[in-house]
Amino acid sequence: MYFAPNAKVAALQEKLQAFMDRHIYPNEARYAAEVESGDRWKPSVVMEELKAKAREQGLWNLFLAHSKNGPGLTNLEYAPLCEIMGRSPIAPEAFNCAAPDTGNMETIDQYGTEEQKAQWLKPLLEGRIRSCFAMTEPAVASSDATNIESSIVRDGDDYVINGRKWWTTGAPDPRCKIAIFMGKTDPRHPDRYRQQSMVLVPMETPGVKVVRPLTVFGYDDAPNGHAEVLFDNVRVPRSNILLGEGRGFEIAQGRLGPGRIHHCMRSIGMAERALEDMCRRAKSRVAFGKPLSEQGVTLERIAEARIAIEQARLLVFKAAYMMDTVGNKVARAEIAMIKVAVPNMLTRVVDMSMQLHGAAGMSDDFGLAKVYAGARSLRFADGPDEVHRAQIARLELKKYN
Repeated sequence: MYFAPNAKVAALQEKLQAFMDRHIYPNEARYAAEVESGDRWKPSVVMEELKAKAREQGLWNLFLAHSKNGPGLTNLEYAPLCEIMGRSPIAPEAFNCAAPDTGNMETIDQYGTEEQKAQWLKPLLEGRIRSCFAMTEPAVASSDATNIESSIVRDGDDYVINGRKWWTTGAPDPRCKIAIFMGKTDPRHPDRYRQQSMVLVPMETPGVKVVRPLTVFGYDDAPNGHAEVLFDNVRVPRSNILLGEGRGFEIAQGRLGPGRIHHCMRSIGMAERALEDMCRRAKSRVAFGKPLSEQGVTLERIAEARIAIEQARLLVFKAAYMMDTVGNKVARAEIAMIKVAVPNMLTRVVDMSMQLHGAAGMSDDFGLAKVYAGARSLRFADGPDEVHRAQIARLELKKYN
């Protein structure tokens, strides 16, 4: 395994970093001000400006590995680029590389029909619309996807959909035009992994109701956000099914692998920025007669953060390399490992940075509190730590059968 970037990736890294310095970082405050003023769920003007600039410069849809619709980057090639984008909360959307759109685009690209791609993938790739993924339900433990109770029932040439979902990221966004909905088409199937299906549901379909936006540690993440969504006798054509009935669990496994590693790649970048903030604060503040940078506990925390980031990055690179060379199924242990290790690392590094900032670290002045909230939520997103640890342990024990 050789992780140094090739010439193509190095050139993209340089271009991305220049774009971040020139356009992204200087506009973070403007973006936040736009969201806070007026209708919080109205799309940001500055974001649309950034998207246009990024597309003009060819920094667009970099995430699509092994697809004719992307730039042809492998997961390993995309990793350092995604890390750069992860340094700013507004950057992924600016480059059309934000969740949940990335996972949804990959899903439709891999499993959709040509008609489905023309209707939904094309405008998503162009950044004209956004999307959501409706899987988690409030009534059941959705970390076990076989628990899902929402129904997808055949009725002539249609499916009738009923269910209540929540933590449906992107649903409150007025640009969200399509949902990938997971429910059961055959709840009596003897194979519990063949009971579920996925179907495309336009958000404007009668019976789809965004009940409320949800908050993460008090943050609503407007204008994208997370929502509880009710599907009440929603009727869509049977042609909206993805791959076929009973293939939902299979699609979920295919979708979540890239989604998990993208979260982890971005988290490395955010951890780097939190460490930079910690070092700058340590150099600029004096306590008990000397700079914080000369305090023993500060030196220890900076060292711990650097070690943790480097370890996490190498594990992410290894997972990306294996996804490219042996496939997601063989790399499932590595994908599970990074999904546990990286969000925990980010939470720890941000926590140390907050501590060094004192009470200011808990405010929104430095952005660390919101990053901490997002990092902590990643220990649930795309499967909680406990599920991934159990999978890692089972795969380890299989070696001794």
